[in-house]
Amino acid sequence: MRPNIHPEYRQVLFHDTNANAFFLIGSTIQTKQTREYEGQEYPYVALDISSASHPFYTGEVRQINNEGRIASFNKRFARFKR
Repeated sequence: MRPNIHPEYRQVLFHDTNANAFFLIGSTIQTKQTREYEGQEYPYVALDISSASHPFYTGEVRQINNEGRIASFNKRFARFKR
């Protein structure tokens, strides 16, 4: 391997903001934010979803809108029909 071409591998703090769960994982991700966790300062990355909040892993059932875009539009603007 050539020296000095690989990104730095270090412990990074990932935060699932939906579940308010923190994960300390080794990563090469680049971030300018840092946060203190368990008495140490770590690079910080905020996530929208992870295994702590994803319905597949949590077993939660979420309602989704099965109505199509055209049907939704027609329903919304039905009063404007000529």
